[in-house]
Amino acid sequence: MTAAPTSPAAGRPRTVRWLLRVHRPALYGWAVLVIALAAGLLWLRGPLADAAAAAWHQYDTTCWRPTPCRYDQDAILRYKDVYQYTTLTLLAIPFLAAAWAGAALTGRELETGTARLAWTQGVSPLRLLAAQLAVPAALVGAGTALLVWLHRLAWSAAEGRVDTAKAWYDPLTFYANGPVTVGLALAGLLLGALVGLLLGRSLLALCASVPAVAALWIAVHLTLPHLWPVATGVSGRRKSPHYTGIKVEEGVITATGAHRPTTSCTGDASSVCQALNDERGITGFYVDYHPLAHYWPLQLAATGVLLALTALLAALVLRLVRRRTTGSARRGTAAGTPSATARAGAPA
Repeated sequence: MTAAPTSPAAGRPRTVRWLLRVHRPALYGWAVLVIALAAGLLWLRGPLADAAAAAWHQYDTTCWRPTPCRYDQDAILRYKDVYQYTTLTLLAIPFLAAAWAGAALTGRELETGTARLAWTQGVSPLRLLAAQLAVPAALVGAGTALLVWLHRLAWSAAEGRVDTAKAWYDPLTFYANGPVTVGLALAGLLLGALVGLLLGRSLLALCASVPAVAALWIAVHLTLPHLWPVATGVSGRRKSPHYTGIKVEEGVITATGAHRPTTSCTGDASSVCQALNDERGITGFYVDYHPLAHYWPLQLAATGVLLALTALLAALVLRLVRRRTTGSARRGTAAGTPSATARAGAPA
């Protein structure tokens, strides 16, 4: 009587240990990826940024003179290459998480029957699946957050020192420097798990999870600029409006003061554009954009949307498993119940 209340608590650690043992290769691979990428980002933040900054200082102070121009071009190129490779690797994590979740976490276990066997081992399917999702989500979220923080440190170390350093509004830098990538990684993990449950085949789930995350990323990229009110820069006919940030929309200002979006001749740089703008009867130009002050509002708003989507995907996954296990239990009960004829003819 006294041992019964402790059995559920003892079952949870065993479930976690079993999951870590089953998915040990993926755990080792994830640890290697995080450690290697973290080392690359620390190298980028320290020696590479310092060497590139020194090379650009040499270039800026000596290469405008008629004297021979000497500077460490290799240091500049090395910094540029390592920054590009580490950034792309970091942004590939949502795709890797979705592919693994679809192919190994759910798709392969359904395909081989491991999931159904595990569901009969004394742990409820929902609890087992919750552990299967919670443990990878914690590891992926923590690892991705660490790498995003290190990437931001590496980018900040070159800001104002390396002439070719990416601006904060560069698309790849914008995502790699903020929590949006963490939200995408978690959403990708749950999206891959849902795809694996729906398809039930590891190879199909692997092939379908990657384009699903790509579609999610495109949706985030198109939606993000509209999650926060924009700033507007205006100018007269003599020049185009000056701005620094993420451009959302540009166009012309009519004589009534209305803003009319357009992508052609948003300035009087040529005689053709001057004639067209005269014909339009415009008085100036405008541009809607997000300045640096909007960086964190955009990041946090997009991350909140992604976390809400992650919760919705988790609910869909659990609902799908509940329906499948309930249906299987009903079919199994119906198949295992002896018929009335058999009961009647059975010996007493």
